[in-house]
Amino acid sequence: MKQKQTQDRPHSAWLTYHAVEAITAAIIFVVGVVMMIDGYRIGMGWAFDGPESGYFPFRTGAILCISSVVVFLRTLFGKHRNDNLFVSWDRFKKVLYVLIPTVLYVLATQFIGIYVASVVFIGGFMRAMGKFSWLKIILISVGISAALFWMFEIQFKVSLPKGPLESLLGY
Repeated sequence: MKQKQTQDRPHSAWLTYHAVEAITAAIIFVVGVVMMIDGYRIGMGWAFDGPESGYFPFRTGAILCISSVVVFLRTLFGKHRNDNLFVSWDRFKKVLYVLIPTVLYVLATQFIGIYVASVVFIGGFMRAMGKFSWLKIILISVGISAALFWMFEIQFKVSLPKGPLESLLGY
């Protein structure tokens, strides 16, 4: 039995379709609960002039919760449980190589501004993934951020999140 399991699933196996369905159902359930709570908070009933602001969000959240419970129960107790490999750990690591820097970029934007964070983000990917020279990295990442700054801040007059560097420059 152990030998067959090893042949079906290599040692780098990680997530099955079954597990992904259960995790997705749980996440959608939480989203539905948040929608219901917020819908209740802003008013989910029917006012004299029609539905209140939370009427449709509350009901949509309820539908999401009910649907996710059905999917979750079907995943746990269904006849056609799919234990095939959804993603191996090796492949999931490749996704994380993009996801983690992107999350850090979004967080860094709050502290150092979008333009400096973009220079670091673009430059980091160029170096890590493309092995570009430092000269190309500096020219491209700074050039793109400068062009975006010119376009949004100067031409469109749209203020994007700025950090200490932009404050030093008077923006």
